[in-house]
Amino acid sequence: MEIFGVDIGGSGIKGAPVDLDRGDLAQERHKVLTPHPATPDRVADCVAEVVTHFDWQGPIGITFPGVVTDGVTRTAANVDKGWIDTDARALLGERVGQPVTILNDADAAGVAEMTFGAGRGRKGTVIMLTLGTGIGSALFVDGRLVPNTELGHLELHGHDAEKRASTKAKEDEDLSWQHWAHRVQKYLLHVEMLFSPELFIIGGGVSRKAEKFLPLIEKVRAEMIPAELQNNAGIVGAAMAAAGK
Repeated sequence: MEIFGVDIGGSGIKGAPVDLDRGDLAQERHKVLTPHPATPDRVADCVAEVVTHFDWQGPIGITFPGVVTDGVTRTAANVDKGWIDTDARALLGERVGQPVTILNDADAAGVAEMTFGAGRGRKGTVIMLTLGTGIGSALFVDGRLVPNTELGHLELHGHDAEKRASTKAKEDEDLSWQHWAHRVQKYLLHVEMLFSPELFIIGGGVSRKAEKFLPLIEKVRAEMIPAELQNNAGIVGAAMAAAGK
């Protein structure tokens, strides 16, 4: 069974048909740059471009980097503030001409990892963190998702944690792997103090280079492993949501 998934990020918008039996992309994904400013109309045009690239007809799952409740986007940390309280399901559904399901981007990635990736069969408290333009989070208790946690906005040294420990922060400040890993460590220790997870799954594009920073992180009691689906997890999770999984 194939369903289309789209992952809206702060730097790129990517999508592809997903084979839901395998939990993997059925075709190579297509990506366009996120427009700046990332207003609802401009992002909707980009989503339509990605969908049109595949001439897709049928249900579509779409992730959004913020809180989503009943198809309405409630926050907008790394996109234009015009998204706040926008009926994204109606806007994007009209633009692509297909039925759409909207959900938080990290929640989508987490569901994919818990079903097909690093979290398969894991019980207890599991936290998926996506390190990218910001920091997304997905919290699971015995396999059940607690949606819209947005733990990247926890305060760390007087700032949103994602302003100090995201991949974007590393790039913007030209931090060494050692220096950045120290910041990520402080963030993980803070999250661990609050939730006491058994497992951290580290996702986002940087998970492809996990060997460069995970071994540098100390003092965290929870197991830490890289996401298996890497930066495709959001697309897979979006498609799963559209299929009602």
